[in-house]
Amino acid sequence: MNAITLERAHVAEGVQAQIQPAQRPTSLLRFLTCGSVDDGKSTLIGRLLHDAGLVPFDQLETLERDSKRYGTTGGGLDFALLVDGLAAEREQGITIDVAYRYFATPRRAFIVADTPGHQQYTSNMATGAAGADLAVILVDAKKGILPQTRRHSFIASMLRVRHVVLAVNKMDMVGFDQAIFDTLVAEYRRIAENLRFTNITAIPLCARDGDNLAQRSTRMAWYDGPTLLGHLETVDMSVKDDASTAFHLPVQWVNRRDAAFRGYAGTIAHGGIRPGEAIRVLPSGHTATVARIVTADGDLTHAEAGQAVTITLREEIDISRGDVIVGVADTLDTTRELTARVLWMDNAPLALGVDYELRIGTATA
Repeated sequence: MNAITLERAHVAEGVQAQIQPAQRPTSLLRFLTCGSVDDGKSTLIGRLLHDAGLVPFDQLETLERDSKRYGTTGGGLDFALLVDGLAAEREQGITIDVAYRYFATPRRAFIVADTPGHQQYTSNMATGAAGADLAVILVDAKKGILPQTRRHSFIASMLRVRHVVLAVNKMDMVGFDQAIFDTLVAEYRRIAENLRFTNITAIPLCARDGDNLAQRSTRMAWYDGPTLLGHLETVDMSVKDDASTAFHLPVQWVNRRDAAFRGYAGTIAHGGIRPGEAIRVLPSGHTATVARIVTADGDLTHAEAGQAVTITLREEIDISRGDVIVGVADTLDTTRELTARVLWMDNAPLALGVDYELRIGTATA
């Protein structure tokens, strides 16, 4: 066994994160990492995957070679390289594009978006936040709360990310001082008072060394909260906005697999649906009854938000891509005017009298 194999075997023994054939995650959590530049976002994800025993041996061998060539850790494994895949990212030691990674433990499956910290790539951070359930916002314990920390928190709130982990990283740089951690947490909570987050969980970390990632740190015995992986596996995602209880299905595609079948495919945005329930189609206002909920794995008796399904109707009505199927009693309606908060990322300012392409769900105007 080489040094990498021994290290991984030791870590995985305490984590028990390898998935056996009979074990399947029961839920999916989409989360992103964000914060200011050099706060350790890519290192955190790379080390988390490593400590959870989810990095294949061949990738560890590649990581060892790449760490010698591109690494910034003085000869040790640079776990950020597991995530930073672009040549420019490796050469500059920064994240530029959004890097998505899928991984799973027996308790939950995850899709993580590693987003850039540089201000000039803030639009990429907004892309990663779209559709996320939780944000891991990193703060360098030595630098404290920075303008980009505030900016990313505001964007996450604006895009309805309701769960936040305040990851105070690089605690080794401040001697693992609890007082510094407590001060940063209090400051962040003041900043986030009006951001409508459902909950904020603060965790002190040293991502480079794995402290409080997948295993509890012996160097911060004063901390009695969950590890980052433990929190991600158990955070309750059942708390949703009130509007999310209503059934909304933007139609992405009209499925005509043969002359006898007509289904309406899309990802359920809000609420749930069952066969036999009445629906209404917008903008036409026509009503119908759900006959079947069809998936690649067979018909369902119930489908909820986040599931990609095809529904068929008992009645023949005209439905096209861009239409929205809602519950028959839902108050959602069509309009020609709207009031919105816009996250404007273009260099040219938003201006009156200019034509813009507007995309709402699967519709384009």
